[in-house]
Amino acid sequence: MEEGYARLIYVLTDLVAPLVVGYYLHRCHIVNEESMNKLIRFNVVCVYTVLSLLSFWVLPLNWQVAIVPLYGFLFILFPGALGLFCGRRFHNLLNRGAYMSSAMLANIGTLGGVCTFILYNEEGFAYAQIIGTCQNVMLVLAVFPMAQYYYQKHTFGGAKTRRTFSFREMFLTKNQISLLGMAAGLALNAGSVARPEFLAPIFQSFVHIGAWIAMLPVGFLINFRRAKPYILKTWDIAAFRFLAVPLFIGLTSHLLFSNPVLLGSCLVLAATPTAINAVITSQLYKLNVNLAIASFLLTTILFLLVVFPILFFILH
Repeated sequence: MEEGYARLIYVLTDLVAPLVVGYYLHRCHIVNEESMNKLIRFNVVCVYTVLSLLSFWVLPLNWQVAIVPLYGFLFILFPGALGLFCGRRFHNLLNRGAYMSSAMLANIGTLGGVCTFILYNEEGFAYAQIIGTCQNVMLVLAVFPMAQYYYQKHTFGGAKTRRTFSFREMFLTKNQISLLGMAAGLALNAGSVARPEFLAPIFQSFVHIGAWIAMLPVGFLINFRRAKPYILKTWDIAAFRFLAVPLFIGLTSHLLFSNPVLLGSCLVLAATPTAINAVITSQLYKLNVNLAIASFLLTTILFLLVVFPILFFILH
């Protein structure tokens, strides 16, 4: 029990601390954006592939796990429906597109992965990666087309542009290589190959390393001045991300699952804040980046300082 509560310190050491360090690295001009991009690629290609392999190797396999990937799409579609309803107040379509991206995309794989690990070790982390993969699929199948639609509607009145994505660009990239780690881990798991004991502390070390590498670039991108005018316009995203979505997921997950670790992981992942991918999507499609940054900052700060500590004491 004491060990479990001691893990709450990871919120400061693995999540808050790298955000602060990344912010000051940018403010003090110690590193440049290209260095941060290389760090992001290393984390996605190397660290998360190893973590996926090791966590899926020990994931309990049953019929409930088999339906998690399908259920995971609700983590994007339900807040997307709320965002579509609430976003109608934005007459500027560039604002509405950024708002929709911020509503749909949550920090499930990175922040959610660390938080579920704090609560449930490797099993919780594996569930976060499954649902995070569902979000990656929806990113290219729904969020990108939605962002392109709002940009085209605003700029060209709906006329088509030359921006297209091939199947290879969407799915066959280095960013998806962690799927191989998942597949390898599941194959070893299904083949009843026991994971060596010495890999457990290696997994824990990689979780901490991955959290730092993931959160440093996030802190690097923080710009309070640009986000400030839009903070009040994103309070409703915080409301449904931390209230409506967890309530919906909490109720529906109990209809499908009985595993307490899976149920607790779903609740934590349902309450994760706006993902940095919402900012990237807004940049890519020339939507209102500042609105996405505001949603990201507001929900991330609330999650780290208020929401997750409350969830921790409820679920632990």
